[in-house]
Amino acid sequence: MSKNLNTAAAIFAAAAAGAAIGILFAPDKGSKTRAKIKEGIDDAKHNIKDSFDASSEVLRERFTSATQNLDGTLNDLLSNVSHKTEEVITFLETKLAELKAQNAKLQK
Repeated sequence: MSKNLNTAAAIFAAAAAGAAIGILFAPDKGSKTRAKIKEGIDDAKHNIKDSFDASSEVLRERFTSATQNLDGTLNDLLSNVSHKTEEVITFLETKLAELKAQNAKLQK
């Protein structure tokens, strides 16, 4: 995202520099100069909005992708935990059966 912010800042700076140079070298009436300044500012605002919209879309896509990856990872983790839980239960049931058998031998 900082790359997009740098791009937006560069676009804004270039637009401002262009407007300033245009004003300095264009001997127009004050009303024409003000109109040119307003047009330059409007162009700069439009460029910044376009950059912001593009950055927002990239962030939205990355967030969606990260969310999907997280969901997949979570589902894999839950599946692995479930399998391990079954293995532990089976192991404990086997040990319990062995202990019951040993206890039954001792009770005779």
